Amino acid sequence: MRDDTAQLMLLTAPHLRAPHAFTTRAGGVSVGQYRGLNLDDREDDTRTVAENRRRLAAALNSGSAQFARLHQVHGTAVIVVDGPGVWTGDALVSATPGVLLAIGTADCYPLLLEDAAAGVIGAAHAGWKGTLGRIAEKTVGAMCELGALPDRIRAAVGPGICGARYGVGAEVAAKFADAGLGDFVQHRGGQPHLDLAGANRAVLLAAGLPQDSIWLSGRCSTETDFYSYRRDSGKTGRMWAVIGLRAGASA
Repeated sequence: MRDDTAQLMLLTAPHLRAPHAFTTRAGGVSVGQYRGLNLDDREDDTRTVAENRRRLAAALNSGSAQFARLHQVHGTAVIVVDGPGVWTGDALVSATPGVLLAIGTADCYPLLLEDAAAGVIGAAHAGWKGTLGRIAEKTVGAMCELGALPDRIRAAVGPGICGARYGVGAEVAAKFADAGLGDFVQHRGGQPHLDLAGANRAVLLAAGLPQDSIWLSGRCSTETDFYSYRRDSGKTGRMWAVIGLRAGASA
């Protein structure tokens, strides 16, 4: 594969109506350890990442300046936004057309949500701490404050580290059991593993979403198509999950 990959590779959920995507490594110009469509500029060349972001925005027919994104801290803060910018937290919600909500991941799970009837969208970053803190439920709650209804919300859980690859310590496993999420602790070779995709689906169901309104990608971030913090020993790029309301859209 060339460093400048020939085709932008975006994953989409079949039931979401809003422009959205879960990116992979394909389609970018980053090189070396960040080869491909790296969208994080903390360690990679900023001009290269800017080009990668421009390509993503172009694929979604949006200007690159319209991203609303986060300094993610593995918490449960949900930020309501009405334009582009950078905030500190782990989830964004909006009812403003023309802005793309962006979540960065490299093993944690990205969640994209929409109530198409209300014209409200959300995006959340769910690692084990966010999942344990039920950030998915908090994002649904923030969307409802903007006019969404749980039984109308559709949610997509993008690629993240799968249970088979995500071994954790006994203390973390115990926290999930204590929080009523013990069904998503798997034991493999004597070590607990977490099924974060399943846990986030359960949290979304508990928040009132219909079962058929939740889609899981079924992809693991340790596959070669993706960036993986654990697989690459912390030296890797980031995918983005993005969702936006079309400019001119109204509820």
